Amino acid sequence: MASAYLVLDDGRIFEGFSWAATGKTFGEAVFQTGMTGYQETLTDPSYHKQVVVMTAPHIGNTGVNETDNESAKIWVAGFVVRNPSSVTSNWRAQNDLEAELISQGIVGIQGVDTRAITRHLRDRGAMRVGIFSGLELTREEMVVEVRKTEAMTGSYLVRDVSTPTTVVIPAIGTKKFTIAAIDLGIKGATPRALAERGVEVHVMPFNSSYAEIMAINPDGVFLSNGPGDPSTMTDVIDVVRELLVAEVPLFGICFGHQILGRALGFETYKLQFGHRGINQPVMDKNTGKVEITAHNHGFAVKAPIDAEFATVFGRGEVTHTCLNDGVVEGLQLLDRPAFSVQYHPEAAAGPHDAAYLFDRFVDLMSKKVNA
Repeated sequence: MASAYLVLDDGRIFEGFSWAATGKTFGEAVFQTGMTGYQETLTDPSYHKQVVVMTAPHIGNTGVNETDNESAKIWVAGFVVRNPSSVTSNWRAQNDLEAELISQGIVGIQGVDTRAITRHLRDRGAMRVGIFSGLELTREEMVVEVRKTEAMTGSYLVRDVSTPTTVVIPAIGTKKFTIAAIDLGIKGATPRALAERGVEVHVMPFNSSYAEIMAINPDGVFLSNGPGDPSTMTDVIDVVRELLVAEVPLFGICFGHQILGRALGFETYKLQFGHRGINQPVMDKNTGKVEITAHNHGFAVKAPIDAEFATVFGRGEVTHTCLNDGVVEGLQLLDRPAFSVQYHPEAAAGPHDAAYLFDRFVDLMSKKVNA
């Protein structure tokens, strides 16, 4: 078994063994705390340009299948595990995890202490990283290559993951509403969750104009998850402001939440190591209820938590906060039909505590139509 190296841009190097495709890859080092759902993580476009460290020590025992994919390909830049399963044992499995990674050219590494890597990232923060597998390079050469790569701050990645043309997902059963879903890196589970509620979903390119969105006469607009730095999304932010002026019902998640926050005039900032996993506790400030939620974000919105705030679109408030670190996890306008959350209510994979948010979006559109 050939040697492989995980090299961080602060000079820390972890030695392991080749796994998945060989070669080299670069990205932002992040850790993911879910004990299940690795296939959904791999195929989530939000992980574009990220090297994912799985904190759960045993990965791959259920293999992979076509049903659980969140997009048409694997998006992670690299995959880091401690003990990959030598056996695939699940009746739904259609392929071995390592074979799938190899077929898509995803460089990985095994046999490293993923908990030690995680603790290092928690102390030092998410940083640039490289995986070097089956290559003859000195430690100094590997560190230099990592330090030449681009950082996540200031990155503009949505153009890589968005649909090039509009795709329509029909409503299941009786059609109640039509929405435009702005594809910033949307997961497949999201349109399905809306379609199950009688919503016809038009998944539209990230650079769709206000006129193009309104041409489908939408009852609402959804802003999806996605990768990159929200501060770079100025054109999308301007379109969101036009939609707010027109009082079109809006619902944003993850990256979409950050874009709505910036459209309201708030800053976004880079978290030290981000939230990634399916076990993040979030409190609904209006009800006091705590939800266990699925996350994948490295940026957050800076907004006042303890009081209503004023925007050019009327009053607003923070609706949800993370109990681990106080990060803003939800926003809503009180005078316009718009709200957002920083987490994934479709929870693929993960808990379904927040599935009600899709119903809330449907209710918002119902009130607008019946007003």
